[in-house]
Amino acid sequence: MNAFINISYIVASILFIFGLKMLSSANTARRGNMVSALGMLIAIVATLLHEGMSYQWIILGLIVGGLIGSTAARLVKMTAMPEMVALFNGFGGIASLLVGWSEFHAHPDSPTFTLVAVSLAVLIGGITFSGSLIAYAKLAEKIDGKPLLFSGQQVVNGVLVIAALLLVIVFAASPNAYPALVLLILLALALGVLAVIPIGGADMPVVIALLNSYSGLAACAAGFVILNNVLIVAGALVGASGLILTTIMCKAMNRSLANVLFSGFGSAASGGGGGYQGEANPVSVDDAYYILEAARSVVFVPGYGMAVAQAQHAVRELGELLEANGAEVKYAIHPVAGRMPGHMNVLLAEANVPYEQLVVPEDVNPIMSSVDVAIVIGANDVVNPAAREDKNSPLWGMPIINTDHARTCIVCKRSLNPGFAGVDNPLFFKENTRMLFGDAKKSFQELVSQFKDS
Repeated sequence: MNAFINISYIVASILFIFGLKMLSSANTARRGNMVSALGMLIAIVATLLHEGMSYQWIILGLIVGGLIGSTAARLVKMTAMPEMVALFNGFGGIASLLVGWSEFHAHPDSPTFTLVAVSLAVLIGGITFSGSLIAYAKLAEKIDGKPLLFSGQQVVNGVLVIAALLLVIVFAASPNAYPALVLLILLALALGVLAVIPIGGADMPVVIALLNSYSGLAACAAGFVILNNVLIVAGALVGASGLILTTIMCKAMNRSLANVLFSGFGSAASGGGGGYQGEANPVSVDDAYYILEAARSVVFVPGYGMAVAQAQHAVRELGELLEANGAEVKYAIHPVAGRMPGHMNVLLAEANVPYEQLVVPEDVNPIMSSVDVAIVIGANDVVNPAAREDKNSPLWGMPIINTDHARTCIVCKRSLNPGFAGVDNPLFFKENTRMLFGDAKKSFQELVSQFKDS
């Protein structure tokens, strides 16, 4: 039986790897998801074949977890996906922490290698859990999204990290180190909070990617604790892919990975911006229609405001009408648009926007000056020209989508208020910018009606 279980784990691991690879392409992503799901099913069934399993608790866990998951899937809105992902990361971390804790409780005389794995599962899992709860609270606006800083914060964090590593050594070296384990759990939870509170809410996409990596590393450590090969492989895959995604996010925001790892990340991006003055040029839906009707190239730039308004279907319908009118249509997606990695991609995929029309900033920026109309839908920081023009701006140096270089830029927004980062946007006052004030969904539905009635 053990040989069959190990072979099943190998098959599941292979399916995880192939499924992850298939997720890199839109054409194979759905199939890759199913392949990975099949791998997880095989892993679960193989695990249930182990001797001495307590099935009554497993069945109870399946029922409770299934009810919670299905309820969340039905009730949680797309705009709340970032905070739900943050919670899922946290649940993964606390699960690894509890696995390590329970294994030590059951086998306190474990060898040193297992004790090291237990301590790492507890440390990383605790940081992931409490850090993810803070990320959730900031994304859900349960607490202020601005960075929370205090004097000597870096020193305090450094001392806690050193203390945690010392506790790992003490725990692994001592046969009766239960107090050290309890202290390690408390330190891990404190570190998670202190690592995330100095990070601004607008920088949460990077934090979510990093916490996702942490949850994978915690699961990998838990796999070494219980000697489960498939958990080791799956955790390593999640940890590595999350770290790669974190690097991509950092590059997109012109920040180093060290800023994330040693906290304080995003604190520079707080504050009120440059206090730009000027006169915005509002545009009515009727006037916006005439501008778009004459356009031969249009680039949509979606942001979190599109998610709040649930305007993605109206945007896709307008895009199709523009194509029918002879315009070339693209959708420019900034890596950190929205509040989690891939947020805009998910919304546009839900609206059945062709993947081939999605472009990244480096593809569209060189041709932006030849674009007739750039339509910004609730985005702010990722199109803020202060990142190029104002060295005193908190966004200075961040790669943006150069919508201000288009012949006409239409910004669909409720008001002139700054975005989630709290930084003013001089784009609103550019000569070629027209502000289409109001609810994005309603505005685009009216534009769609104009095209259909013409």
